Amino acid sequence: MTRVVHYVNQFFAGLGGEDQAGIAPSLKEGAVGPGRRLAQLLGDDAEIVATVYCGDDYAASVEGAAAQILALVMSYEPDVLIAGPAFGSGRYGLACARLGAAADAAGLPVVVAMHEDNPGLDEAGTIPVVASGATSREMRASLDRLGAAARKVIAGDALTSDDGRIGRAARATTVAETTAAERAVDLVLTRLAGDRDATEIPLPRFDRVMPAQPIEDPATATVALVTEGAVVPNGNPDGLESARATRWLRYPIDEVASLASGDYVSVHGGFSTSWANEDPCRILPLDVARELEQEGAIGKLHAAYLVTAGNGTSVANARRFGIEWAAELRKAGVQAAVLTST
Repeated sequence: MTRVVHYVNQFFAGLGGEDQAGIAPSLKEGAVGPGRRLAQLLGDDAEIVATVYCGDDYAASVEGAAAQILALVMSYEPDVLIAGPAFGSGRYGLACARLGAAADAAGLPVVVAMHEDNPGLDEAGTIPVVASGATSREMRASLDRLGAAARKVIAGDALTSDDGRIGRAARATTVAETTAAERAVDLVLTRLAGDRDATEIPLPRFDRVMPAQPIEDPATATVALVTEGAVVPNGNPDGLESARATRWLRYPIDEVASLASGDYVSVHGGFSTSWANEDPCRILPLDVARELEQEGAIGKLHAAYLVTAGNGTSVANARRFGIEWAAELRKAGVQAAVLTST
């Protein structure tokens, strides 16, 4: 009997919605929520022995969350991990991707399901990911596809696009039966025949982000300052990278009226920082924000600013930063954010 552990978020574990998004990783015996249908689809040769769950905010914003979740998964000595479907939910998809990558690195077979536009897809790397619907309204069809894919993974077979696989696949060196010129001509003919997506090398995907609706009353809103301008306390005590950032930081400003020259600097490696260091508020406009706060134009400023360096930062990391920033600010009750760049 194949032992399967299923990962879901707090909502599909039956614990609640956004009010429970901060709960820490935990587990329940057996199949829970959508896992009950998934258990049926796996057949008699596999059993969901446990359901591991975590709040979306916790999974997306707490450092080491994936390792904590994986530890719970491994405590049941599974043969396979199944995560999702995460549909189009960014935080849920990010948690599934990180957990799946960690499980794969630990040698545990895994299959994840999410929508192809889920921002977690890029962080999944080359682990098997199959397409789900965009929302939970498509749960049944998504579980049918996930169940079929999981049976193939359990059998030790590789997933292909015919199984609904999306995202990157591990590259393998093979000897082609045709020359590069022949393949190029075949590809041109395929394109001319109407298949506009045919390619040997998929290009990176770039999101189109719809702007949020305006806040109804700025005078009552909590506003956060966030920046990719790499403004940090003098000496860069936490070692923020000046280029190709892999992380972001937060610094308190609750009792700070302005960023004084000499106390704060920009470590951004993509432009001359002389003017920014002369007046760090040119990058992070805390002085003007305090004036708006005192005038009552905004309710209050968030107690900390969030910062990273946008210089050469990968799209995948930038997308992850955005998801983590949004989770943190939403949890803190922030209604709006001012993002400054260079």
